[in-house]
Amino acid sequence: MHPLTSDLFHQRPLLGVMTDIDDTLTTDGAITSDALEALGKLKAAGLHVAAITGRPVGWSEPFAGSWPVDAIVAENGAVALQPLPGQRLVKRYQQDETTRQRNYARMQEVLAQIEREVPGARRATDSPGRETDIAIDHSEFTHLPQQGIDEAVRIMRAAGMNATVSSIHINGWFGAHNKLEGARWIVRELWGRDLDAEMNRWVYVGDSTNDQLMFQHFAHSVGVANVARFVPQLQHLPRYVTQGERGAGFAELVQAILANR
Repeated sequence: MHPLTSDLFHQRPLLGVMTDIDDTLTTDGAITSDALEALGKLKAAGLHVAAITGRPVGWSEPFAGSWPVDAIVAENGAVALQPLPGQRLVKRYQQDETTRQRNYARMQEVLAQIEREVPGARRATDSPGRETDIAIDHSEFTHLPQQGIDEAVRIMRAAGMNATVSSIHINGWFGAHNKLEGARWIVRELWGRDLDAEMNRWVYVGDSTNDQLMFQHFAHSVGVANVARFVPQLQHLPRYVTQGERGAGFAELVQAILANR
C-alpha cells in the first residue's frame, strides 16, 4: 500500500467515486460532518457518487434519501436505492421476486443454525431490514471471536451461500452478486456505462475484507487507515491508504481528488 497523495488522479478525468459505508464513511456508527461534506463536494464537482454496502436495504433507505449520493447499493450488490427529486426512492433488485422469496426462506434456516451451533453468535440488529442476505454481528454490538467468525462463514458456505466479513458483520447470501457485481450493475443501470472498460476512471474506498474484490479490480483503490486491522486477512490490498481513519480518511481522499479537478 502506498500513501495517498494529491497527484494520483490527474492522468485521466475521474467519472466517480464508490465507497463502503461502515468504518469508511462512518465513525463510531454515524457519518461524520467532514465525510458528509466531502460527499457533497464530490457531487458539486460533477462526479458520480455511489455507496456500496453490506448493510440492509431497510437500514439504507433514510441515508439514500438524505445523503448527496446517486445511489446506495445495499446487501452486497443485491438491491439499489436511487433517490429522485422530491426524495422519492426507486428500489432496484438484481434477483426476481420468486427467487428472493425462495432464497429468503433458505437463509433463515441457515441463520437459525448458526445461532444454534456457534457459541455467542447473534444475528445483526439490522436484520429486520434485510431482504436478500443474512448477517451475524461480530463487532458492532457484540464481540465474536475469530473462531466463531470462521465457523459462521463455514456454515454459510457449506449451505451453498456466499459469505464475506465486513468490519462489523458476517454476511451471507445466495446468488452471483457481490460488491463488484453491484458496482458494475449500478453503473450500467444509472449511467449506461461499462465499468470494466473505464476502471481507471473510478475510485473505490473501503476498510475491510469485504472490500477485497474492489481493491483487486479498481485502479484507484483506497483504504482508509483503519484497514490496517484487516491487512493480515487480505489477499488483495488497496493500492493506496489514507493517513486518517474512517470518516476523516474519506474526507482526506476527497480533498486529494478535488485538488486535481
